Amino acid sequence: MTVQMNSGISVDCVVFGFDGKDLKVLLIKRKYPVEGLSAEDPKLPGAMILENETIPQAASRVLEESTGLSQIYLKQVGIFSDPDRVSPEELDWICKYHNIKTERVVTVGYYALVKLTDRIISYTLRRGASWVRVDDIHYLVMDHKKILAEALLALQKEMILSPIAFELLPKKFTISQLQNLFSAVTGIGMDNRNFRKKILSSGLLKATGEKERGVAHKPAMYYEFNRSSYKKAMKERTGLEFINNWAY
Repeated sequence: MTVQMNSGISVDCVVFGFDGKDLKVLLIKRKYPVEGLSAEDPKLPGAMILENETIPQAASRVLEESTGLSQIYLKQVGIFSDPDRVSPEELDWICKYHNIKTERVVTVGYYALVKLTDRIISYTLRRGASWVRVDDIHYLVMDHKKILAEALLALQKEMILSPIAFELLPKKFTISQLQNLFSAVTGIGMDNRNFRKKILSSGLLKATGEKERGVAHKPAMYYEFNRSSYKKAMKERTGLEFINNWAY
């Protein structure tokens, strides 16, 4: 039996990735153009929900189709229900692409965090998607730029209060990579020495005993996230709030 598609509710996902220097977002293009719209216009991965799935299940489906990954960090950003969020031309494209009839579409926005690896990048490129620096994104279709802005704000707030930063880093990372990540996400300038001193004294990292190889500069030590130390800090209500003190 064919599963019917809900004609009025969709999900759109902001998929964040970090390459060691810049915060990036996964963008796709339209499958085909309609009058007044270009097939080259960038958009967030998304889909109409199916009648036999929940909204979170639909978001997970979109993510797996887009990245080839399952069981990754996923969090709802909000519901976007402005009656004018989709122009008549955009609505025409949605109806033709999904073979549905609707007068409006309400979407539920999510953001996801993935560790950027060569395999993931290759997978997304084969599917015609691209990873774009957040600062380089000036236009997205419909209200996807607003969804991106809300997702980035939610990520910034959550990163200060929880260890989700480590969802964007490889299992082993350098302190410079961690500092670059916080700077890229929060836009806060951080003093190198102060950052290193604070993060090492927090007990949230544990040294692996390994160092970088094949680099032109002095090899840096690799660290891992100390989850047990973090849980203890949460019980003592210290958390990561002191991140704000790492700025200049």
